[in-house]
Amino acid sequence: MDKIRISAVKYANTYPFIYGLKESGFEKQIILETDHPADCAAKLISNRADIGLIPVASLLQLEEYHIISDYCIGSNGNVRTVMLLRNCSFEELDTIYLDYRSRTSVKLVQVLAMNWWKRKFNWKNTAEGFDILNIKCNEAVVLIGDQCFEYEKSFRYGIDLSMEWKKFTGLPFVFACWVSNKIINPEFLADFNSALKAGLSDIDSVVDSIGNSGAITGPVLKEYLSENIDFILDEEKKKGIDLFLSLVKKLDF
Repeated sequence: MDKIRISAVKYANTYPFIYGLKESGFEKQIILETDHPADCAAKLISNRADIGLIPVASLLQLEEYHIISDYCIGSNGNVRTVMLLRNCSFEELDTIYLDYRSRTSVKLVQVLAMNWWKRKFNWKNTAEGFDILNIKCNEAVVLIGDQCFEYEKSFRYGIDLSMEWKKFTGLPFVFACWVSNKIINPEFLADFNSALKAGLSDIDSVVDSIGNSGAITGPVLKEYLSENIDFILDEEKKKGIDLFLSLVKKLDF
């Protein structure tokens, strides 16, 4: 029997999942790869993966999908790793650069602009190698992942997009969830969820074992994983997903 192919996000917010899959021995049953969020989705869409930790906005691109886990990458307030960074006042802002690595964060800022901020902006896509630090005074950049910790101090102002969603809707936000593009054996899924839970249950070991090399390390990483990321896919988060997807469908661009 072929091994299940799994694509997981390569950022610090996924460390507990990766740790659980490896320490439980479950990794031996699968082919595990780590990718940028957009690449996780692309692999699932093109059938190069069977399961992916994918941006929720990418659910709209799948012909068939199944949310297969009780766990996700979510937040119920400040997430710290999905930011709108700028050097001008919000009133002066007219152009926003969009991080190419996550469809969800792009759609989130556009949903907020239309429905919460009631503003129209010039939207510009970025690509690998984009010079984040040299945007103009009337411009901002959506930045995701560990880089936010690295670059946020280089800008005068930052808006946490998860907190803005919370202010707008009163709901938590889900950035990515575990999704399959086909029916997966229930016994496999039960073991998979147990492995994920094992990692989430031992954040101290996660930080000690694999949290010493990225932009977020040590006590800061522990705080981020314990207080900023909310990993439980509960009913409130499911409501958040449904509302977000409905608003994405109404975007006029």
